[in-house]
Amino acid sequence: MNGHDFTFADTTLTALGSGALYWRAQELICVSDLHLGKSERRARLGDATLPPYETQDTLSRIEADLHRSGAKTVICLGDSFDDAAAVDAMPEQTKIWITQLQAGRRWIWIEGNHDPGPINLGGTHLAEFKIDNLAFRHIADPHQKNEISGHYHPKVTLATKGRSITRRAFLIDACRVILPAFGTYTGGLRSSHAALQSLMRPDALAVMTGPTPRPVPMPR
Repeated sequence: MNGHDFTFADTTLTALGSGALYWRAQELICVSDLHLGKSERRARLGDATLPPYETQDTLSRIEADLHRSGAKTVICLGDSFDDAAAVDAMPEQTKIWITQLQAGRRWIWIEGNHDPGPINLGGTHLAEFKIDNLAFRHIADPHQKNEISGHYHPKVTLATKGRSITRRAFLIDACRVILPAFGTYTGGLRSSHAALQSLMRPDALAVMTGPTPRPVPMPR
């Protein structure tokens, strides 16, 4: 697996280059902020249109991670859909694809701010989920520890060899892990933003996604 191993709450986890989090001991893959159906939603609301291929691309990358890892549990950390109507507008073949990905696996949909409440696509729908000593939720709670969340779409920018590189990134400290957005058409919030600065400890690391995930001090 193309990833960076790290220890969090006495647990070994892997930040994958794709933006997914892998927990080998639990045979678990966690992804956040898929925002499936974003192009359809923008077209429906009369916004500037996007090429309607993001759902296929996002699901293809999830499928690839599942095949490589052999994961038996999938946690989607909220904002899996750009809104509730995007689920209804989804082509039948896409719904079948999601059902096929769920087959033989425990699939957990965590509610997000874009997709609150249950959706009719199988799996289990929860506000948050706890396993062993880790809590999975959509938005980080500054008063909690040992939590894994998403929502903020973190990204980092580094200057190297006279140019800057910006990539989606995991943010990691002793209290929490914030996942990057996994969806193809998702923007990002720089790690220097006040919202992320206030959540992450001074010694936090960022693990940049891409072909060779690598940890760097969280840019501030």
